[in-house]
Amino acid sequence: MDAPRLRFAPSPSGFLHIGGARTALFCWLLARRHGGTFILRVEDTDAARTTDESIAAIVEGMEWLGLDWDEGPRVGGPHAPYFQSGRKEIYGKYIDQLVAEGKVYRCYCTPEQLQAKREKAMAEGRPPIYDGEWRDRDPSEWPPGEPYVLRLRAPTDGETVVDDLVKGRVVFPNKELGDQVVVRSNGDPLYNFVVVIDDMLMGMTHVVRGDDHLSNTPKQIQLYDALGVTPPVFAHVPMILGADKKRLSKRHGATSVTQYRDEGFLADAMVNYLARLGWSHGDQEIFSRDELIAAFDLGSVGKSPGVWDPDKLLWVNAQHIAGLDTDTLADLVAPMIAAAGFPPQPVDALFKTRLDTLRGRARKLDEFVTAGAFYWQDNASVDYAQNPKAVKKFLKPTTAVYLEAAIEELEGLDAWTEQSLEDAITPLLERFEVKMGKLAQPIRVSVTGTNVSPGLFETLFALGRDKTIPRIRRGIGLCHESPPQGA
Repeated sequence: MDAPRLRFAPSPSGFLHIGGARTALFCWLLARRHGGTFILRVEDTDAARTTDESIAAIVEGMEWLGLDWDEGPRVGGPHAPYFQSGRKEIYGKYIDQLVAEGKVYRCYCTPEQLQAKREKAMAEGRPPIYDGEWRDRDPSEWPPGEPYVLRLRAPTDGETVVDDLVKGRVVFPNKELGDQVVVRSNGDPLYNFVVVIDDMLMGMTHVVRGDDHLSNTPKQIQLYDALGVTPPVFAHVPMILGADKKRLSKRHGATSVTQYRDEGFLADAMVNYLARLGWSHGDQEIFSRDELIAAFDLGSVGKSPGVWDPDKLLWVNAQHIAGLDTDTLADLVAPMIAAAGFPPQPVDALFKTRLDTLRGRARKLDEFVTAGAFYWQDNASVDYAQNPKAVKKFLKPTTAVYLEAAIEELEGLDAWTEQSLEDAITPLLERFEVKMGKLAQPIRVSVTGTNVSPGLFETLFALGRDKTIPRIRRGIGLCHESPPQGA
């Protein structure tokens, strides 16, 4: 494939949803693999449905995923997308060309007449297409002052063929397509026409999009033929379905890519998951961005719909979190901790150590915030009422002696390391003739407020002396108090 030109062309009537993001990713990967060009073009000709918020949300989603585009009017620094709304004069030129060449004609049928034609065709078992009533009428028959649309004078026999890179050869009998409307009665060109003009002028060599657009493709090919231009190569990728095999929607979870970002997913993990959703490459599941660029091709895109699997996405995200270097992880998590209302955390070696203790269980970035809350809280804010059963079970008069002995050993430490902590605590097992769980859990609940945390010694080391010892003292106090409410 020689330097292809591809585009992603969303309608700005909402956020960047998962299906659109995968389409954009496939286009971007092909362009990057083959040294081509990737363009973002916002199809905003429907003013009633277009909002500035939607445009901003689409751009924000693309930027978070790292799907940078290569062309567009430059505003400030990076390229802005192309906007169809700013290209109306260009479309008018080609409408005039088709009118002058007699390739479009006026149709004065009213909406009521068109509906009656459709109903009659369906009642007679015929395709509900326009019957060409005004196709060959003489201009002298045009009713003066009446509104009209412009229809393409399409072929009435033969076939329009789509040689699709995913679907294969798809044949559409022309007698079932009819003469499509090219321009509305108010002078606005329709979607299929402006898409063809934009793709033609922007030199698109390949159009990759969802297979819900397949029915538009023969109509667009007919427009290319009318303009005397060779169409691009088409590839229609299957839709994404939920586990119930229905089209992906909010009931299956978040559908906006930025919502996944806000929930703690990594952009590289989302790119990895979306790429593998309908595309295969042996048994490999985890890909870096560079690996995807090197491997991606349309020939390995399946013909069946991809099925959205939230658990698989979580697993992929966990693998990417595990592979992050600690500095990058710290830069990502620190703002989330601050946004959750915890005291400011210096992003220092101790902070990074704390993150590393949590990494093994974290599937999303926000889990570093919640699972590590005991790290981020000050001593007075540890909420023992969050897990009253653990407090009742492990902080009781019979365990106070364990905590008092632990305090005595820990206060005597010169160095605060995992090894020195283990060396100080382990001899207490023999002294009290108990197993580690009997000793570790009262300490763990004292310092974290819960009975679930990373390993005891790594937790105490990462928590630090200034937080560990005062919290154990507080645990001793709780051993002699009434259990928290709810216990």
